[in-house]
Amino acid sequence: MDTRTAMSPTERDTPAPVGASETTTLETGPARAWATRLVVAGIVLSAVNLRPAITSLGALLEEVRDGLGMSGSVAGLLTSVPPLCFAVFGVMAPRLARRFGPAAVVCAGMAAIFAGLLVRPYAGGTAGFLAASALALMGIAVSNVLMPVIVKRWFPDRVGSMTGLYSMVLALGTSLPAAVTVPMTHALGGNWKLGLAVWAVLAAAAVVPWIPLVREGRERPAPAARSAKASAKAQTPASASARAAEEQPPLRITRSRTAWALAVFFGLQATAAYITMGWMPQIFRDAGVSAGTAGLLLAVTMVMGVPLAFVIPRIATRLPHQGPIVLVLGVCGLAGYAGLYLAPAAGAWAWALLLGIANCAFPLALTMVGMRARSGPGVAQLSAFAQSTGYLISIPGPLLVGVLYQHSGGWGLPIALMAGLMVPQMVVGVLAGRDRTVEEEAAAR
Repeated sequence: MDTRTAMSPTERDTPAPVGASETTTLETGPARAWATRLVVAGIVLSAVNLRPAITSLGALLEEVRDGLGMSGSVAGLLTSVPPLCFAVFGVMAPRLARRFGPAAVVCAGMAAIFAGLLVRPYAGGTAGFLAASALALMGIAVSNVLMPVIVKRWFPDRVGSMTGLYSMVLALGTSLPAAVTVPMTHALGGNWKLGLAVWAVLAAAAVVPWIPLVREGRERPAPAARSAKASAKAQTPASASARAAEEQPPLRITRSRTAWALAVFFGLQATAAYITMGWMPQIFRDAGVSAGTAGLLLAVTMVMGVPLAFVIPRIATRLPHQGPIVLVLGVCGLAGYAGLYLAPAAGAWAWALLLGIANCAFPLALTMVGMRARSGPGVAQLSAFAQSTGYLISIPGPLLVGVLYQHSGGWGLPIALMAGLMVPQMVVGVLAGRDRTVEEEAAAR
């Protein structure tokens, strides 16, 4: 993904010439257009499936707890499973992508989401529910990491707009289950198992567009077996430098301060997001809000990301420093937590809106992953490091909220924890938003 030091905004909006990077193949015409449309469809359908496994559960958490006999602490553990799986399985994504290709790994990930969502309500007991959830979350984890890589390969000249599209659809896939899972469950006779399992249908649809790409190897750059004449025509100084960058040995990513700042920022925003998705409906329900309204409030929080997730990456790629965006999002989060503490029911809709704005730190983090690395492998390494380390950092948050809630008998301490974590999130976000690349920092140390 392009960086601020590599080219100007005007140059970033100019289509890359053929051969300018590994993302551009020598194919032209209908075949290339057909493959590009499949990639766009795959990105959209995959993005919409990256959160229903989590937010549909959040909407029915009380029913699942009653049905499986979970305590508050065990429910807190359940809300910590997503970041744990993202940390463990996300780090495997670059290696799997190098061996099988990004599209093949994402295709397998969508199949894993389908199987996990279909099986988990009927797996029997808490252990089976957790195991099936982990299968679905494994598919989400590898797809999370590889989406920026696929955008880099296929749309190097439209990183901001494609990341915005992906983030916008992801936000839609987050908010839709939160809004409709409870009424859909009621329409299905009040059976929470059916209400959770029905989301497997959406995952099955996401497998379809990747299959032709995998079968024909279109997730990879053009085959090496091209004629010398065609290769010579495609060769330019830009392509030579890009190819040289791609052939560099793996970065020592842990030497980069920016990589660490981005990983911590990713972890703290993930902590806030998974606490929100897992516990916010319960906060409102305990304040006297009905279950259906609590689900709608979570949906409002999530749906705020639909327009903002498209706008924020486009703004971020045009700024030399993304720190001001980080600060605005952080202030909204602090205001939302203050409202939840002081008047959770009276101002519920306002707090939901403010926390929805704060949750847009996720698309901003994805955009910064692309801006802080020069090459495709660099983006893959940074994406895997930032997401895996970040999700590892986020694991204790939802669990701690469950423990504090159970032992304090209220939401005062958990909300204070959420607000307290927002301050370091703003600090490391400002550091991660500085205009530099991980390649530069790793080489300098």
